Amino acid sequence: MSRETEDAAYADFVEAAWHRHLRTATLLTGDRHRAEELLQDCLVKLYVRWRRAATDEPHAYLRRMLVNNHVSWWRRRRRELVTADVPESAVRSTDPLGSRFDELDELHQALRELPERQRAVVVLRHVEDLSEKDTAAALGCSVGTVKSQNARAMARLRTTLLANQEATP
Repeated sequence: MSRETEDAAYADFVEAAWHRHLRTATLLTGDRHRAEELLQDCLVKLYVRWRRAATDEPHAYLRRMLVNNHVSWWRRRRRELVTADVPESAVRSTDPLGSRFDELDELHQALRELPERQRAVVVLRHVEDLSEKDTAAALGCSVGTVKSQNARAMARLRTTLLANQEATP
């Protein structure tokens, strides 16, 4: 296969996969800008390994890269991010589409409050729809760890979302 053909195949893959993997990266990082940076870094690394990744499953390969690079990033940066100003909250809307947006916004906020490992498990299991075994392989841990992290995360999400629901008039 010529280099031009490989480049064209890679470009087609990126175009087809960008939104899917950006969603995963956004949910992993909790920040759209950090997610774009993470995805771009992984796509650059994938381009170098494209010949090998294209013969396997490139989506799984990229997903694994996203998780690994994100885990490496938060291991290096284990400190809490302190800011002087409280972020502004979104304006609540009364229209049906606005209420759906509010629900998703509350879910995204609750996901951001989870510890990194639990968030990664929830995203891979419930958004990417991976099995426990595949999630464990992607995170480099045991299936038991995936099960326990998922159970803790789901309990915490339920508690957070119920508290938010009770607090909303």
